[in-house]
Amino acid sequence: MESTAKDGSSVTVGGGVEDVYGEDRATEDQLVTPWTFSVASGYTLLRDPHHNKGLAFTEKERDAHYLRGLLPPAISTQQLQEKKLMHNIRQYQVPLQKYMALTELQERNERLFYKLLIDNVEELLPIVYTPTVGEACQKFGSIFRRPQGLYISLKEKGKILEVLKNWPKKSIQVIVVTDGERILGLGDLGCQGMGIPVGKLALYTALGGVRPSACLPITIDVGTNNEKLLNNEFYIGLRQQRARGQEYSELLQEFMTAVKQNYGEKVLIQFEDFANHNAFELLSKYRATHLVFNDDIQGTASVVLAGVVAALKLLGGSLADQTFLFLGAGEAGTGIAELIALEMSKRINAPVEEARKKIWLVDSKGLIVRSRKNSLQHFKQPWAHEHEPVNTLLEAVQAIKPTVLIGSSGVGRTFTKEVVEAMASFNEKPIIMALSNPTTQSECTAEEAYTWSEGRAIFASGSPFDPVEYDGKIFVPGQANNAYIFPGFGFGLVIAGAIRVHDDMLLAASEALAEQVSEENYEKGLIYPPFSNIRNISAHIAAKVAAKAYELGLATHLPQPADLLKYAESCMYSPVYRSFR
Repeated sequence: MESTAKDGSSVTVGGGVEDVYGEDRATEDQLVTPWTFSVASGYTLLRDPHHNKGLAFTEKERDAHYLRGLLPPAISTQQLQEKKLMHNIRQYQVPLQKYMALTELQERNERLFYKLLIDNVEELLPIVYTPTVGEACQKFGSIFRRPQGLYISLKEKGKILEVLKNWPKKSIQVIVVTDGERILGLGDLGCQGMGIPVGKLALYTALGGVRPSACLPITIDVGTNNEKLLNNEFYIGLRQQRARGQEYSELLQEFMTAVKQNYGEKVLIQFEDFANHNAFELLSKYRATHLVFNDDIQGTASVVLAGVVAALKLLGGSLADQTFLFLGAGEAGTGIAELIALEMSKRINAPVEEARKKIWLVDSKGLIVRSRKNSLQHFKQPWAHEHEPVNTLLEAVQAIKPTVLIGSSGVGRTFTKEVVEAMASFNEKPIIMALSNPTTQSECTAEEAYTWSEGRAIFASGSPFDPVEYDGKIFVPGQANNAYIFPGFGFGLVIAGAIRVHDDMLLAASEALAEQVSEENYEKGLIYPPFSNIRNISAHIAAKVAAKAYELGLATHLPQPADLLKYAESCMYSPVYRSFR
């Protein structure tokens, strides 16, 4: 059906796009095509990133949608557009310029942006995610052009539900939210932390297959304690010190209530880059009432556990045979430790308290031991084992003799030559995971780990490192990147219509990822599969997570599909252009 808009342009109402790819059907409770309501044609259409195809509009589409003369006469294919844009992006020498070029593309032509990201994932992931997204957040006020997502500040207190209603898309399935207090290893970036939810949700679509229109990035602005930002004339957030205590928790309570009221029980809320004290509190407070997931605590844990499980094939022995030592006892460190303990207890059929005894943590004051218990924060207390006090990481390594060393401290260059050499002295193949982001904060580089261990380390890091040649052999470092887990994990919750997250779902995601590591990968020393295969990996993770949701009685999309893997694949968003009629 066609009608005429006030400006005289044609409007297509009801239908209007051929839904041949299935993704709208797949993750909705009912069929909603993008033009169900109305989309103006002509000049407006070219400025709508959700439907703009640029030179790829056909002759027939140019006539039908009043585009004649608004475009040059050439007609391009999406493949040719992709080739041209990748050529242009590769001309930039500075990663932040590439980031800005990709952001501009996302604001202009959404499907082409995702086509580029999916087809060139290994090349572009470090641009839209770590490490470049960190620099983008630091400079967000200066490079800010068009708002992406919602900003909810203390000014919106009492009006959050109204603010949510201002977002044009009504069927939201995944929200990524930050308060900007602990962005990567860069600290308090306040309102400029928005780059993180935007980047994470781009990966939800590109790697996990969630439709872009179902994703909502949100930044909660309660101020910042970063004096440099407060004094910067281009800062885009509230110019005040961070709100704490009751004022903070009331705003978060109103936000969580409003989200559930507006989007229902099945919307996934992913907490991102909150400071430790708030991260743990929010997760424990809302996990029983909302579908919540903390990527820093649970996502990191799941991807690291997958790497450890995969590494056992190179090491031999079982998970319970390993001894773990962590540098860093914040949300990432304790989250990883707890998930490893859960998996170990499941495998040896023993209480989780028993499994925890194989795991030791070092914080800024040294080894966490029983004599320190009364002065420890609550999330560190389960890891206070019987041992004399140890002050430094090197002394802890020498005393505990771990088989696995994991860094989640956010402090660069802490795995020194002495530490790595000590690990190599009592392990034939020491597992060394330097997880802190961005690259400058990594506990050691890939080259250092391989060189100092004489080529024997099984190494993985949080940010990417290039392959290393040592003693005539090429080593390919693994990247323990949360992007392996959270897109597929969230997609699994969406396709099952899950209403709560259970720890067993995280274990299922880890096992699914570990299963994707091939013999060919192992031969290169890899404990993670290549990112080039990430959509297939995400589909496997989504299927396993959805299966666990059905098994636990937490799924609402009934009946359960017979083949969850095929169903997951059929639900994935495709960035291929659609035909307009």
